[in-house]
Amino acid sequence: MKKIILLLAIALSFTSCKDAEKKDAESNQEITETKAQEDGVKLYALDGGTVKANMLEIFSQGDMYKGESKTFADAFYIIEHPKGRLLWDAGLAEGLVGQEPFTTPNGAFTVSRQDSVASQLAELKLTPQDFDYIALSHTHFDHSGSASKFANSTWLVQESEYGFITSEEQKKGDNYPAIAALTNVKKLNGDFDVFGDGTVVIKSMPGHTPGHQVLFLKLENAGSILLTGDLYHFQENRDNKGVPSFNYDVEATLKSMEIFEVLAKEENADVFIQHSKEDFNRLPKYPKYLD
Repeated sequence: MKKIILLLAIALSFTSCKDAEKKDAESNQEITETKAQEDGVKLYALDGGTVKANMLEIFSQGDMYKGESKTFADAFYIIEHPKGRLLWDAGLAEGLVGQEPFTTPNGAFTVSRQDSVASQLAELKLTPQDFDYIALSHTHFDHSGSASKFANSTWLVQESEYGFITSEEQKKGDNYPAIAALTNVKKLNGDFDVFGDGTVVIKSMPGHTPGHQVLFLKLENAGSILLTGDLYHFQENRDNKGVPSFNYDVEATLKSMEIFEVLAKEENADVFIQHSKEDFNRLPKYPKYLD
């Protein structure tokens, strides 16, 4: 009988500990969410360069835009959260700073960059070492150019994107070197809540590349925001559901567009097309921020 009573006591003690741990976890979650609401999740937009699309027709599946050109913004973003700091995208390569605009060998793009990451971060009293995470919407050169500066951060990347960019074929190309130094990797398979409270959520939206992703933010005073990556490149692209000729998967892109628009409507989110100069100019630049 004593043995049975002892076993019951141990079981009850174990259960009480588990209940206490559960309550502590729930309490910590509530504290995190409250702190995020009180302190606010902050969004900074910085200048990652300029991209001129010399042959705009490549941003469609046919000859739409033939003979046209368009100049794109190339922003990157800092997201401040009470639990850490995330860099979203990394602009063009810093080797362009101080140089004449460079036109790609195929003539499709002319790129330039006026200011470095370090210089812009210094305005915020930050360095690349101050970032817990880096996440790229995808691994094309205009979004990953300065990523190597953040080698100490954890790279949040879809497993499909990681497999794509680290393939032997991609290692021979121009996009791989920018991410080669990012060895602290967290591979994702779908959506990922970065800080665990629903305020900073990476959303898987494949198609432009195998593991393309967009970023959903809940900002205390500015509501919900969606950063598009390259799901869309300019407003007409979004209006017409235009899919660039160089996208990895057309059908996956169209499906992602459908999911994106449902999310934007459900969350009443303000959509920022990352290559849109107009949308870039809507965002306060450093040292101001949206919160």
